[in-house]
Amino acid sequence: MTSAEAASPTLLVVRTLLALAVVFVLLTTTGWTTIRHLPSPGPSREAALAAWARDRIDHRPLPGPRSPARTVAAFFAGLGQARAARLAERHPLVVGNLDGAPVSLRYRANRIALGRVLTAERGSVDDSRLSAEGRHEARRRVDRLTSLMRPGRQILAFDPGGTGRTAEVLGDLDRARRVSVIVPGVDTNLLTFQKTHGRYRAPVGMAEALYAAERRTSPGTEVAVIAWADYTAPVGVGIDAMTGRLAEQGAERLVELTEALPGHARVALFCHSYGSVLCGVAAPRLPARVTDLAVAGSPGMRVERAAELGGHARVWAMRDADDWIADVPHLEVAGVGHGADPVTPEFGARLLSARGAIGHSGYFEPGTESLGNFAAIGVGAYGSLVCARADSACHDGISGAEGRRRA
Repeated sequence: MTSAEAASPTLLVVRTLLALAVVFVLLTTTGWTTIRHLPSPGPSREAALAAWARDRIDHRPLPGPRSPARTVAAFFAGLGQARAARLAERHPLVVGNLDGAPVSLRYRANRIALGRVLTAERGSVDDSRLSAEGRHEARRRVDRLTSLMRPGRQILAFDPGGTGRTAEVLGDLDRARRVSVIVPGVDTNLLTFQKTHGRYRAPVGMAEALYAAERRTSPGTEVAVIAWADYTAPVGVGIDAMTGRLAEQGAERLVELTEALPGHARVALFCHSYGSVLCGVAAPRLPARVTDLAVAGSPGMRVERAAELGGHARVWAMRDADDWIADVPHLEVAGVGHGADPVTPEFGARLLSARGAIGHSGYFEPGTESLGNFAAIGVGAYGSLVCARADSACHDGISGAEGRRRA
């Protein structure tokens, strides 16, 4: 809130009533929408963590799951490939999600975990104790798990608990010079991680489109793209989507991911819808390797100005003309709402064109200027960005070397 707004009691009352009205409408039309935790018939992460805590290597305890990535990396570096592989076999749900562990080992561990959960899930498909809805849900989970286990898929994170969390890598993460991380919004879970219909509106399709566009934009650059659905997202446009609780939890996980990425690649975050709330919360704690933060269809970043994000990354924003998020009140009162609209000039983000994108989830559709702009940011080709009409100099102020860079 600005000093002028703070000095106006009438404006404060209006803003408060407007926020309460929005919440009332949401609650009367959607109800108190909360995260629905479905029981998973397979191994639980809680049991896996307990078994990990009891295990020993050379009579020494294993590193804690929240240990710094450098501590975990040092542990595995001294372990050797054979013993590391055996550890992944014993504790796949831990190793597969352990920041600092070699990414190839995480892929292997998550394939083991997926296989075990899939075996358990198949037993639920015809379980007469489940309702018809429950059996249908089990069939959907079997289909999704089977897809995630296809040869060549690189699953960086997997947790079957609750609505399910996962992350997938496209490209060689160890060798990449540029890494792009897609942070999706509401209704993201294990079942919606990828879609057949509306392919580019789900995290996997978004990542596939961005990866292909980056390779076209800069064929000589080693790039990797992460479809990151490794946080608990709000379900529907309910009270969870209007507050920052889940964004705060997810931000911690996002910061840990960016700190643990291998090598010295530059990192760009592409945050859609509620994902932009999460990225705004994470911004002050992101490591220096995160050079760019781009938001699309944002309900706000829980600040009034881009400068208040407190980070060092460039902030980019876009919204297409058909996006319904424009009609959501961009304010924050008593924890409800997410603050100012990032595409207003006074917010201070660099404004990009989203021409060609249709609706709230069309920003990664091939052929759109929104995807082209994302790809240019991802590979550092800032000079080829297409600015929004409201900011025709969006790439000004970037150093000459960066502005001309294509790799």
